[in-house]
Amino acid sequence: MKTDIHPNYQDVAVTCSCGNSFVTKSTMGKENFHIEVCSNCHPFYTGKQKIVDTAGRVDKFNQKFGNFFKRG
Repeated sequence: MKTDIHPNYQDVAVTCSCGNSFVTKSTMGKENFHIEVCSNCHPFYTGKQKIVDTAGRVDKFNQKFGNFFKRG
């Protein structure tokens, strides 16, 4: 087995845009890492998912194709 081929495995401080921070391990060369979404603010984990429909796209789709999938 070869020696000294594995990357350095160190602690990395991760900070989310929502303010949550935690420490994990990584082979990344940085000591700090900034992310936009974490498990504290992601809609899948929080259960507070919302549909952003600014241009009425959902209604436009339902008007155009709403009767297409209905049978009987």
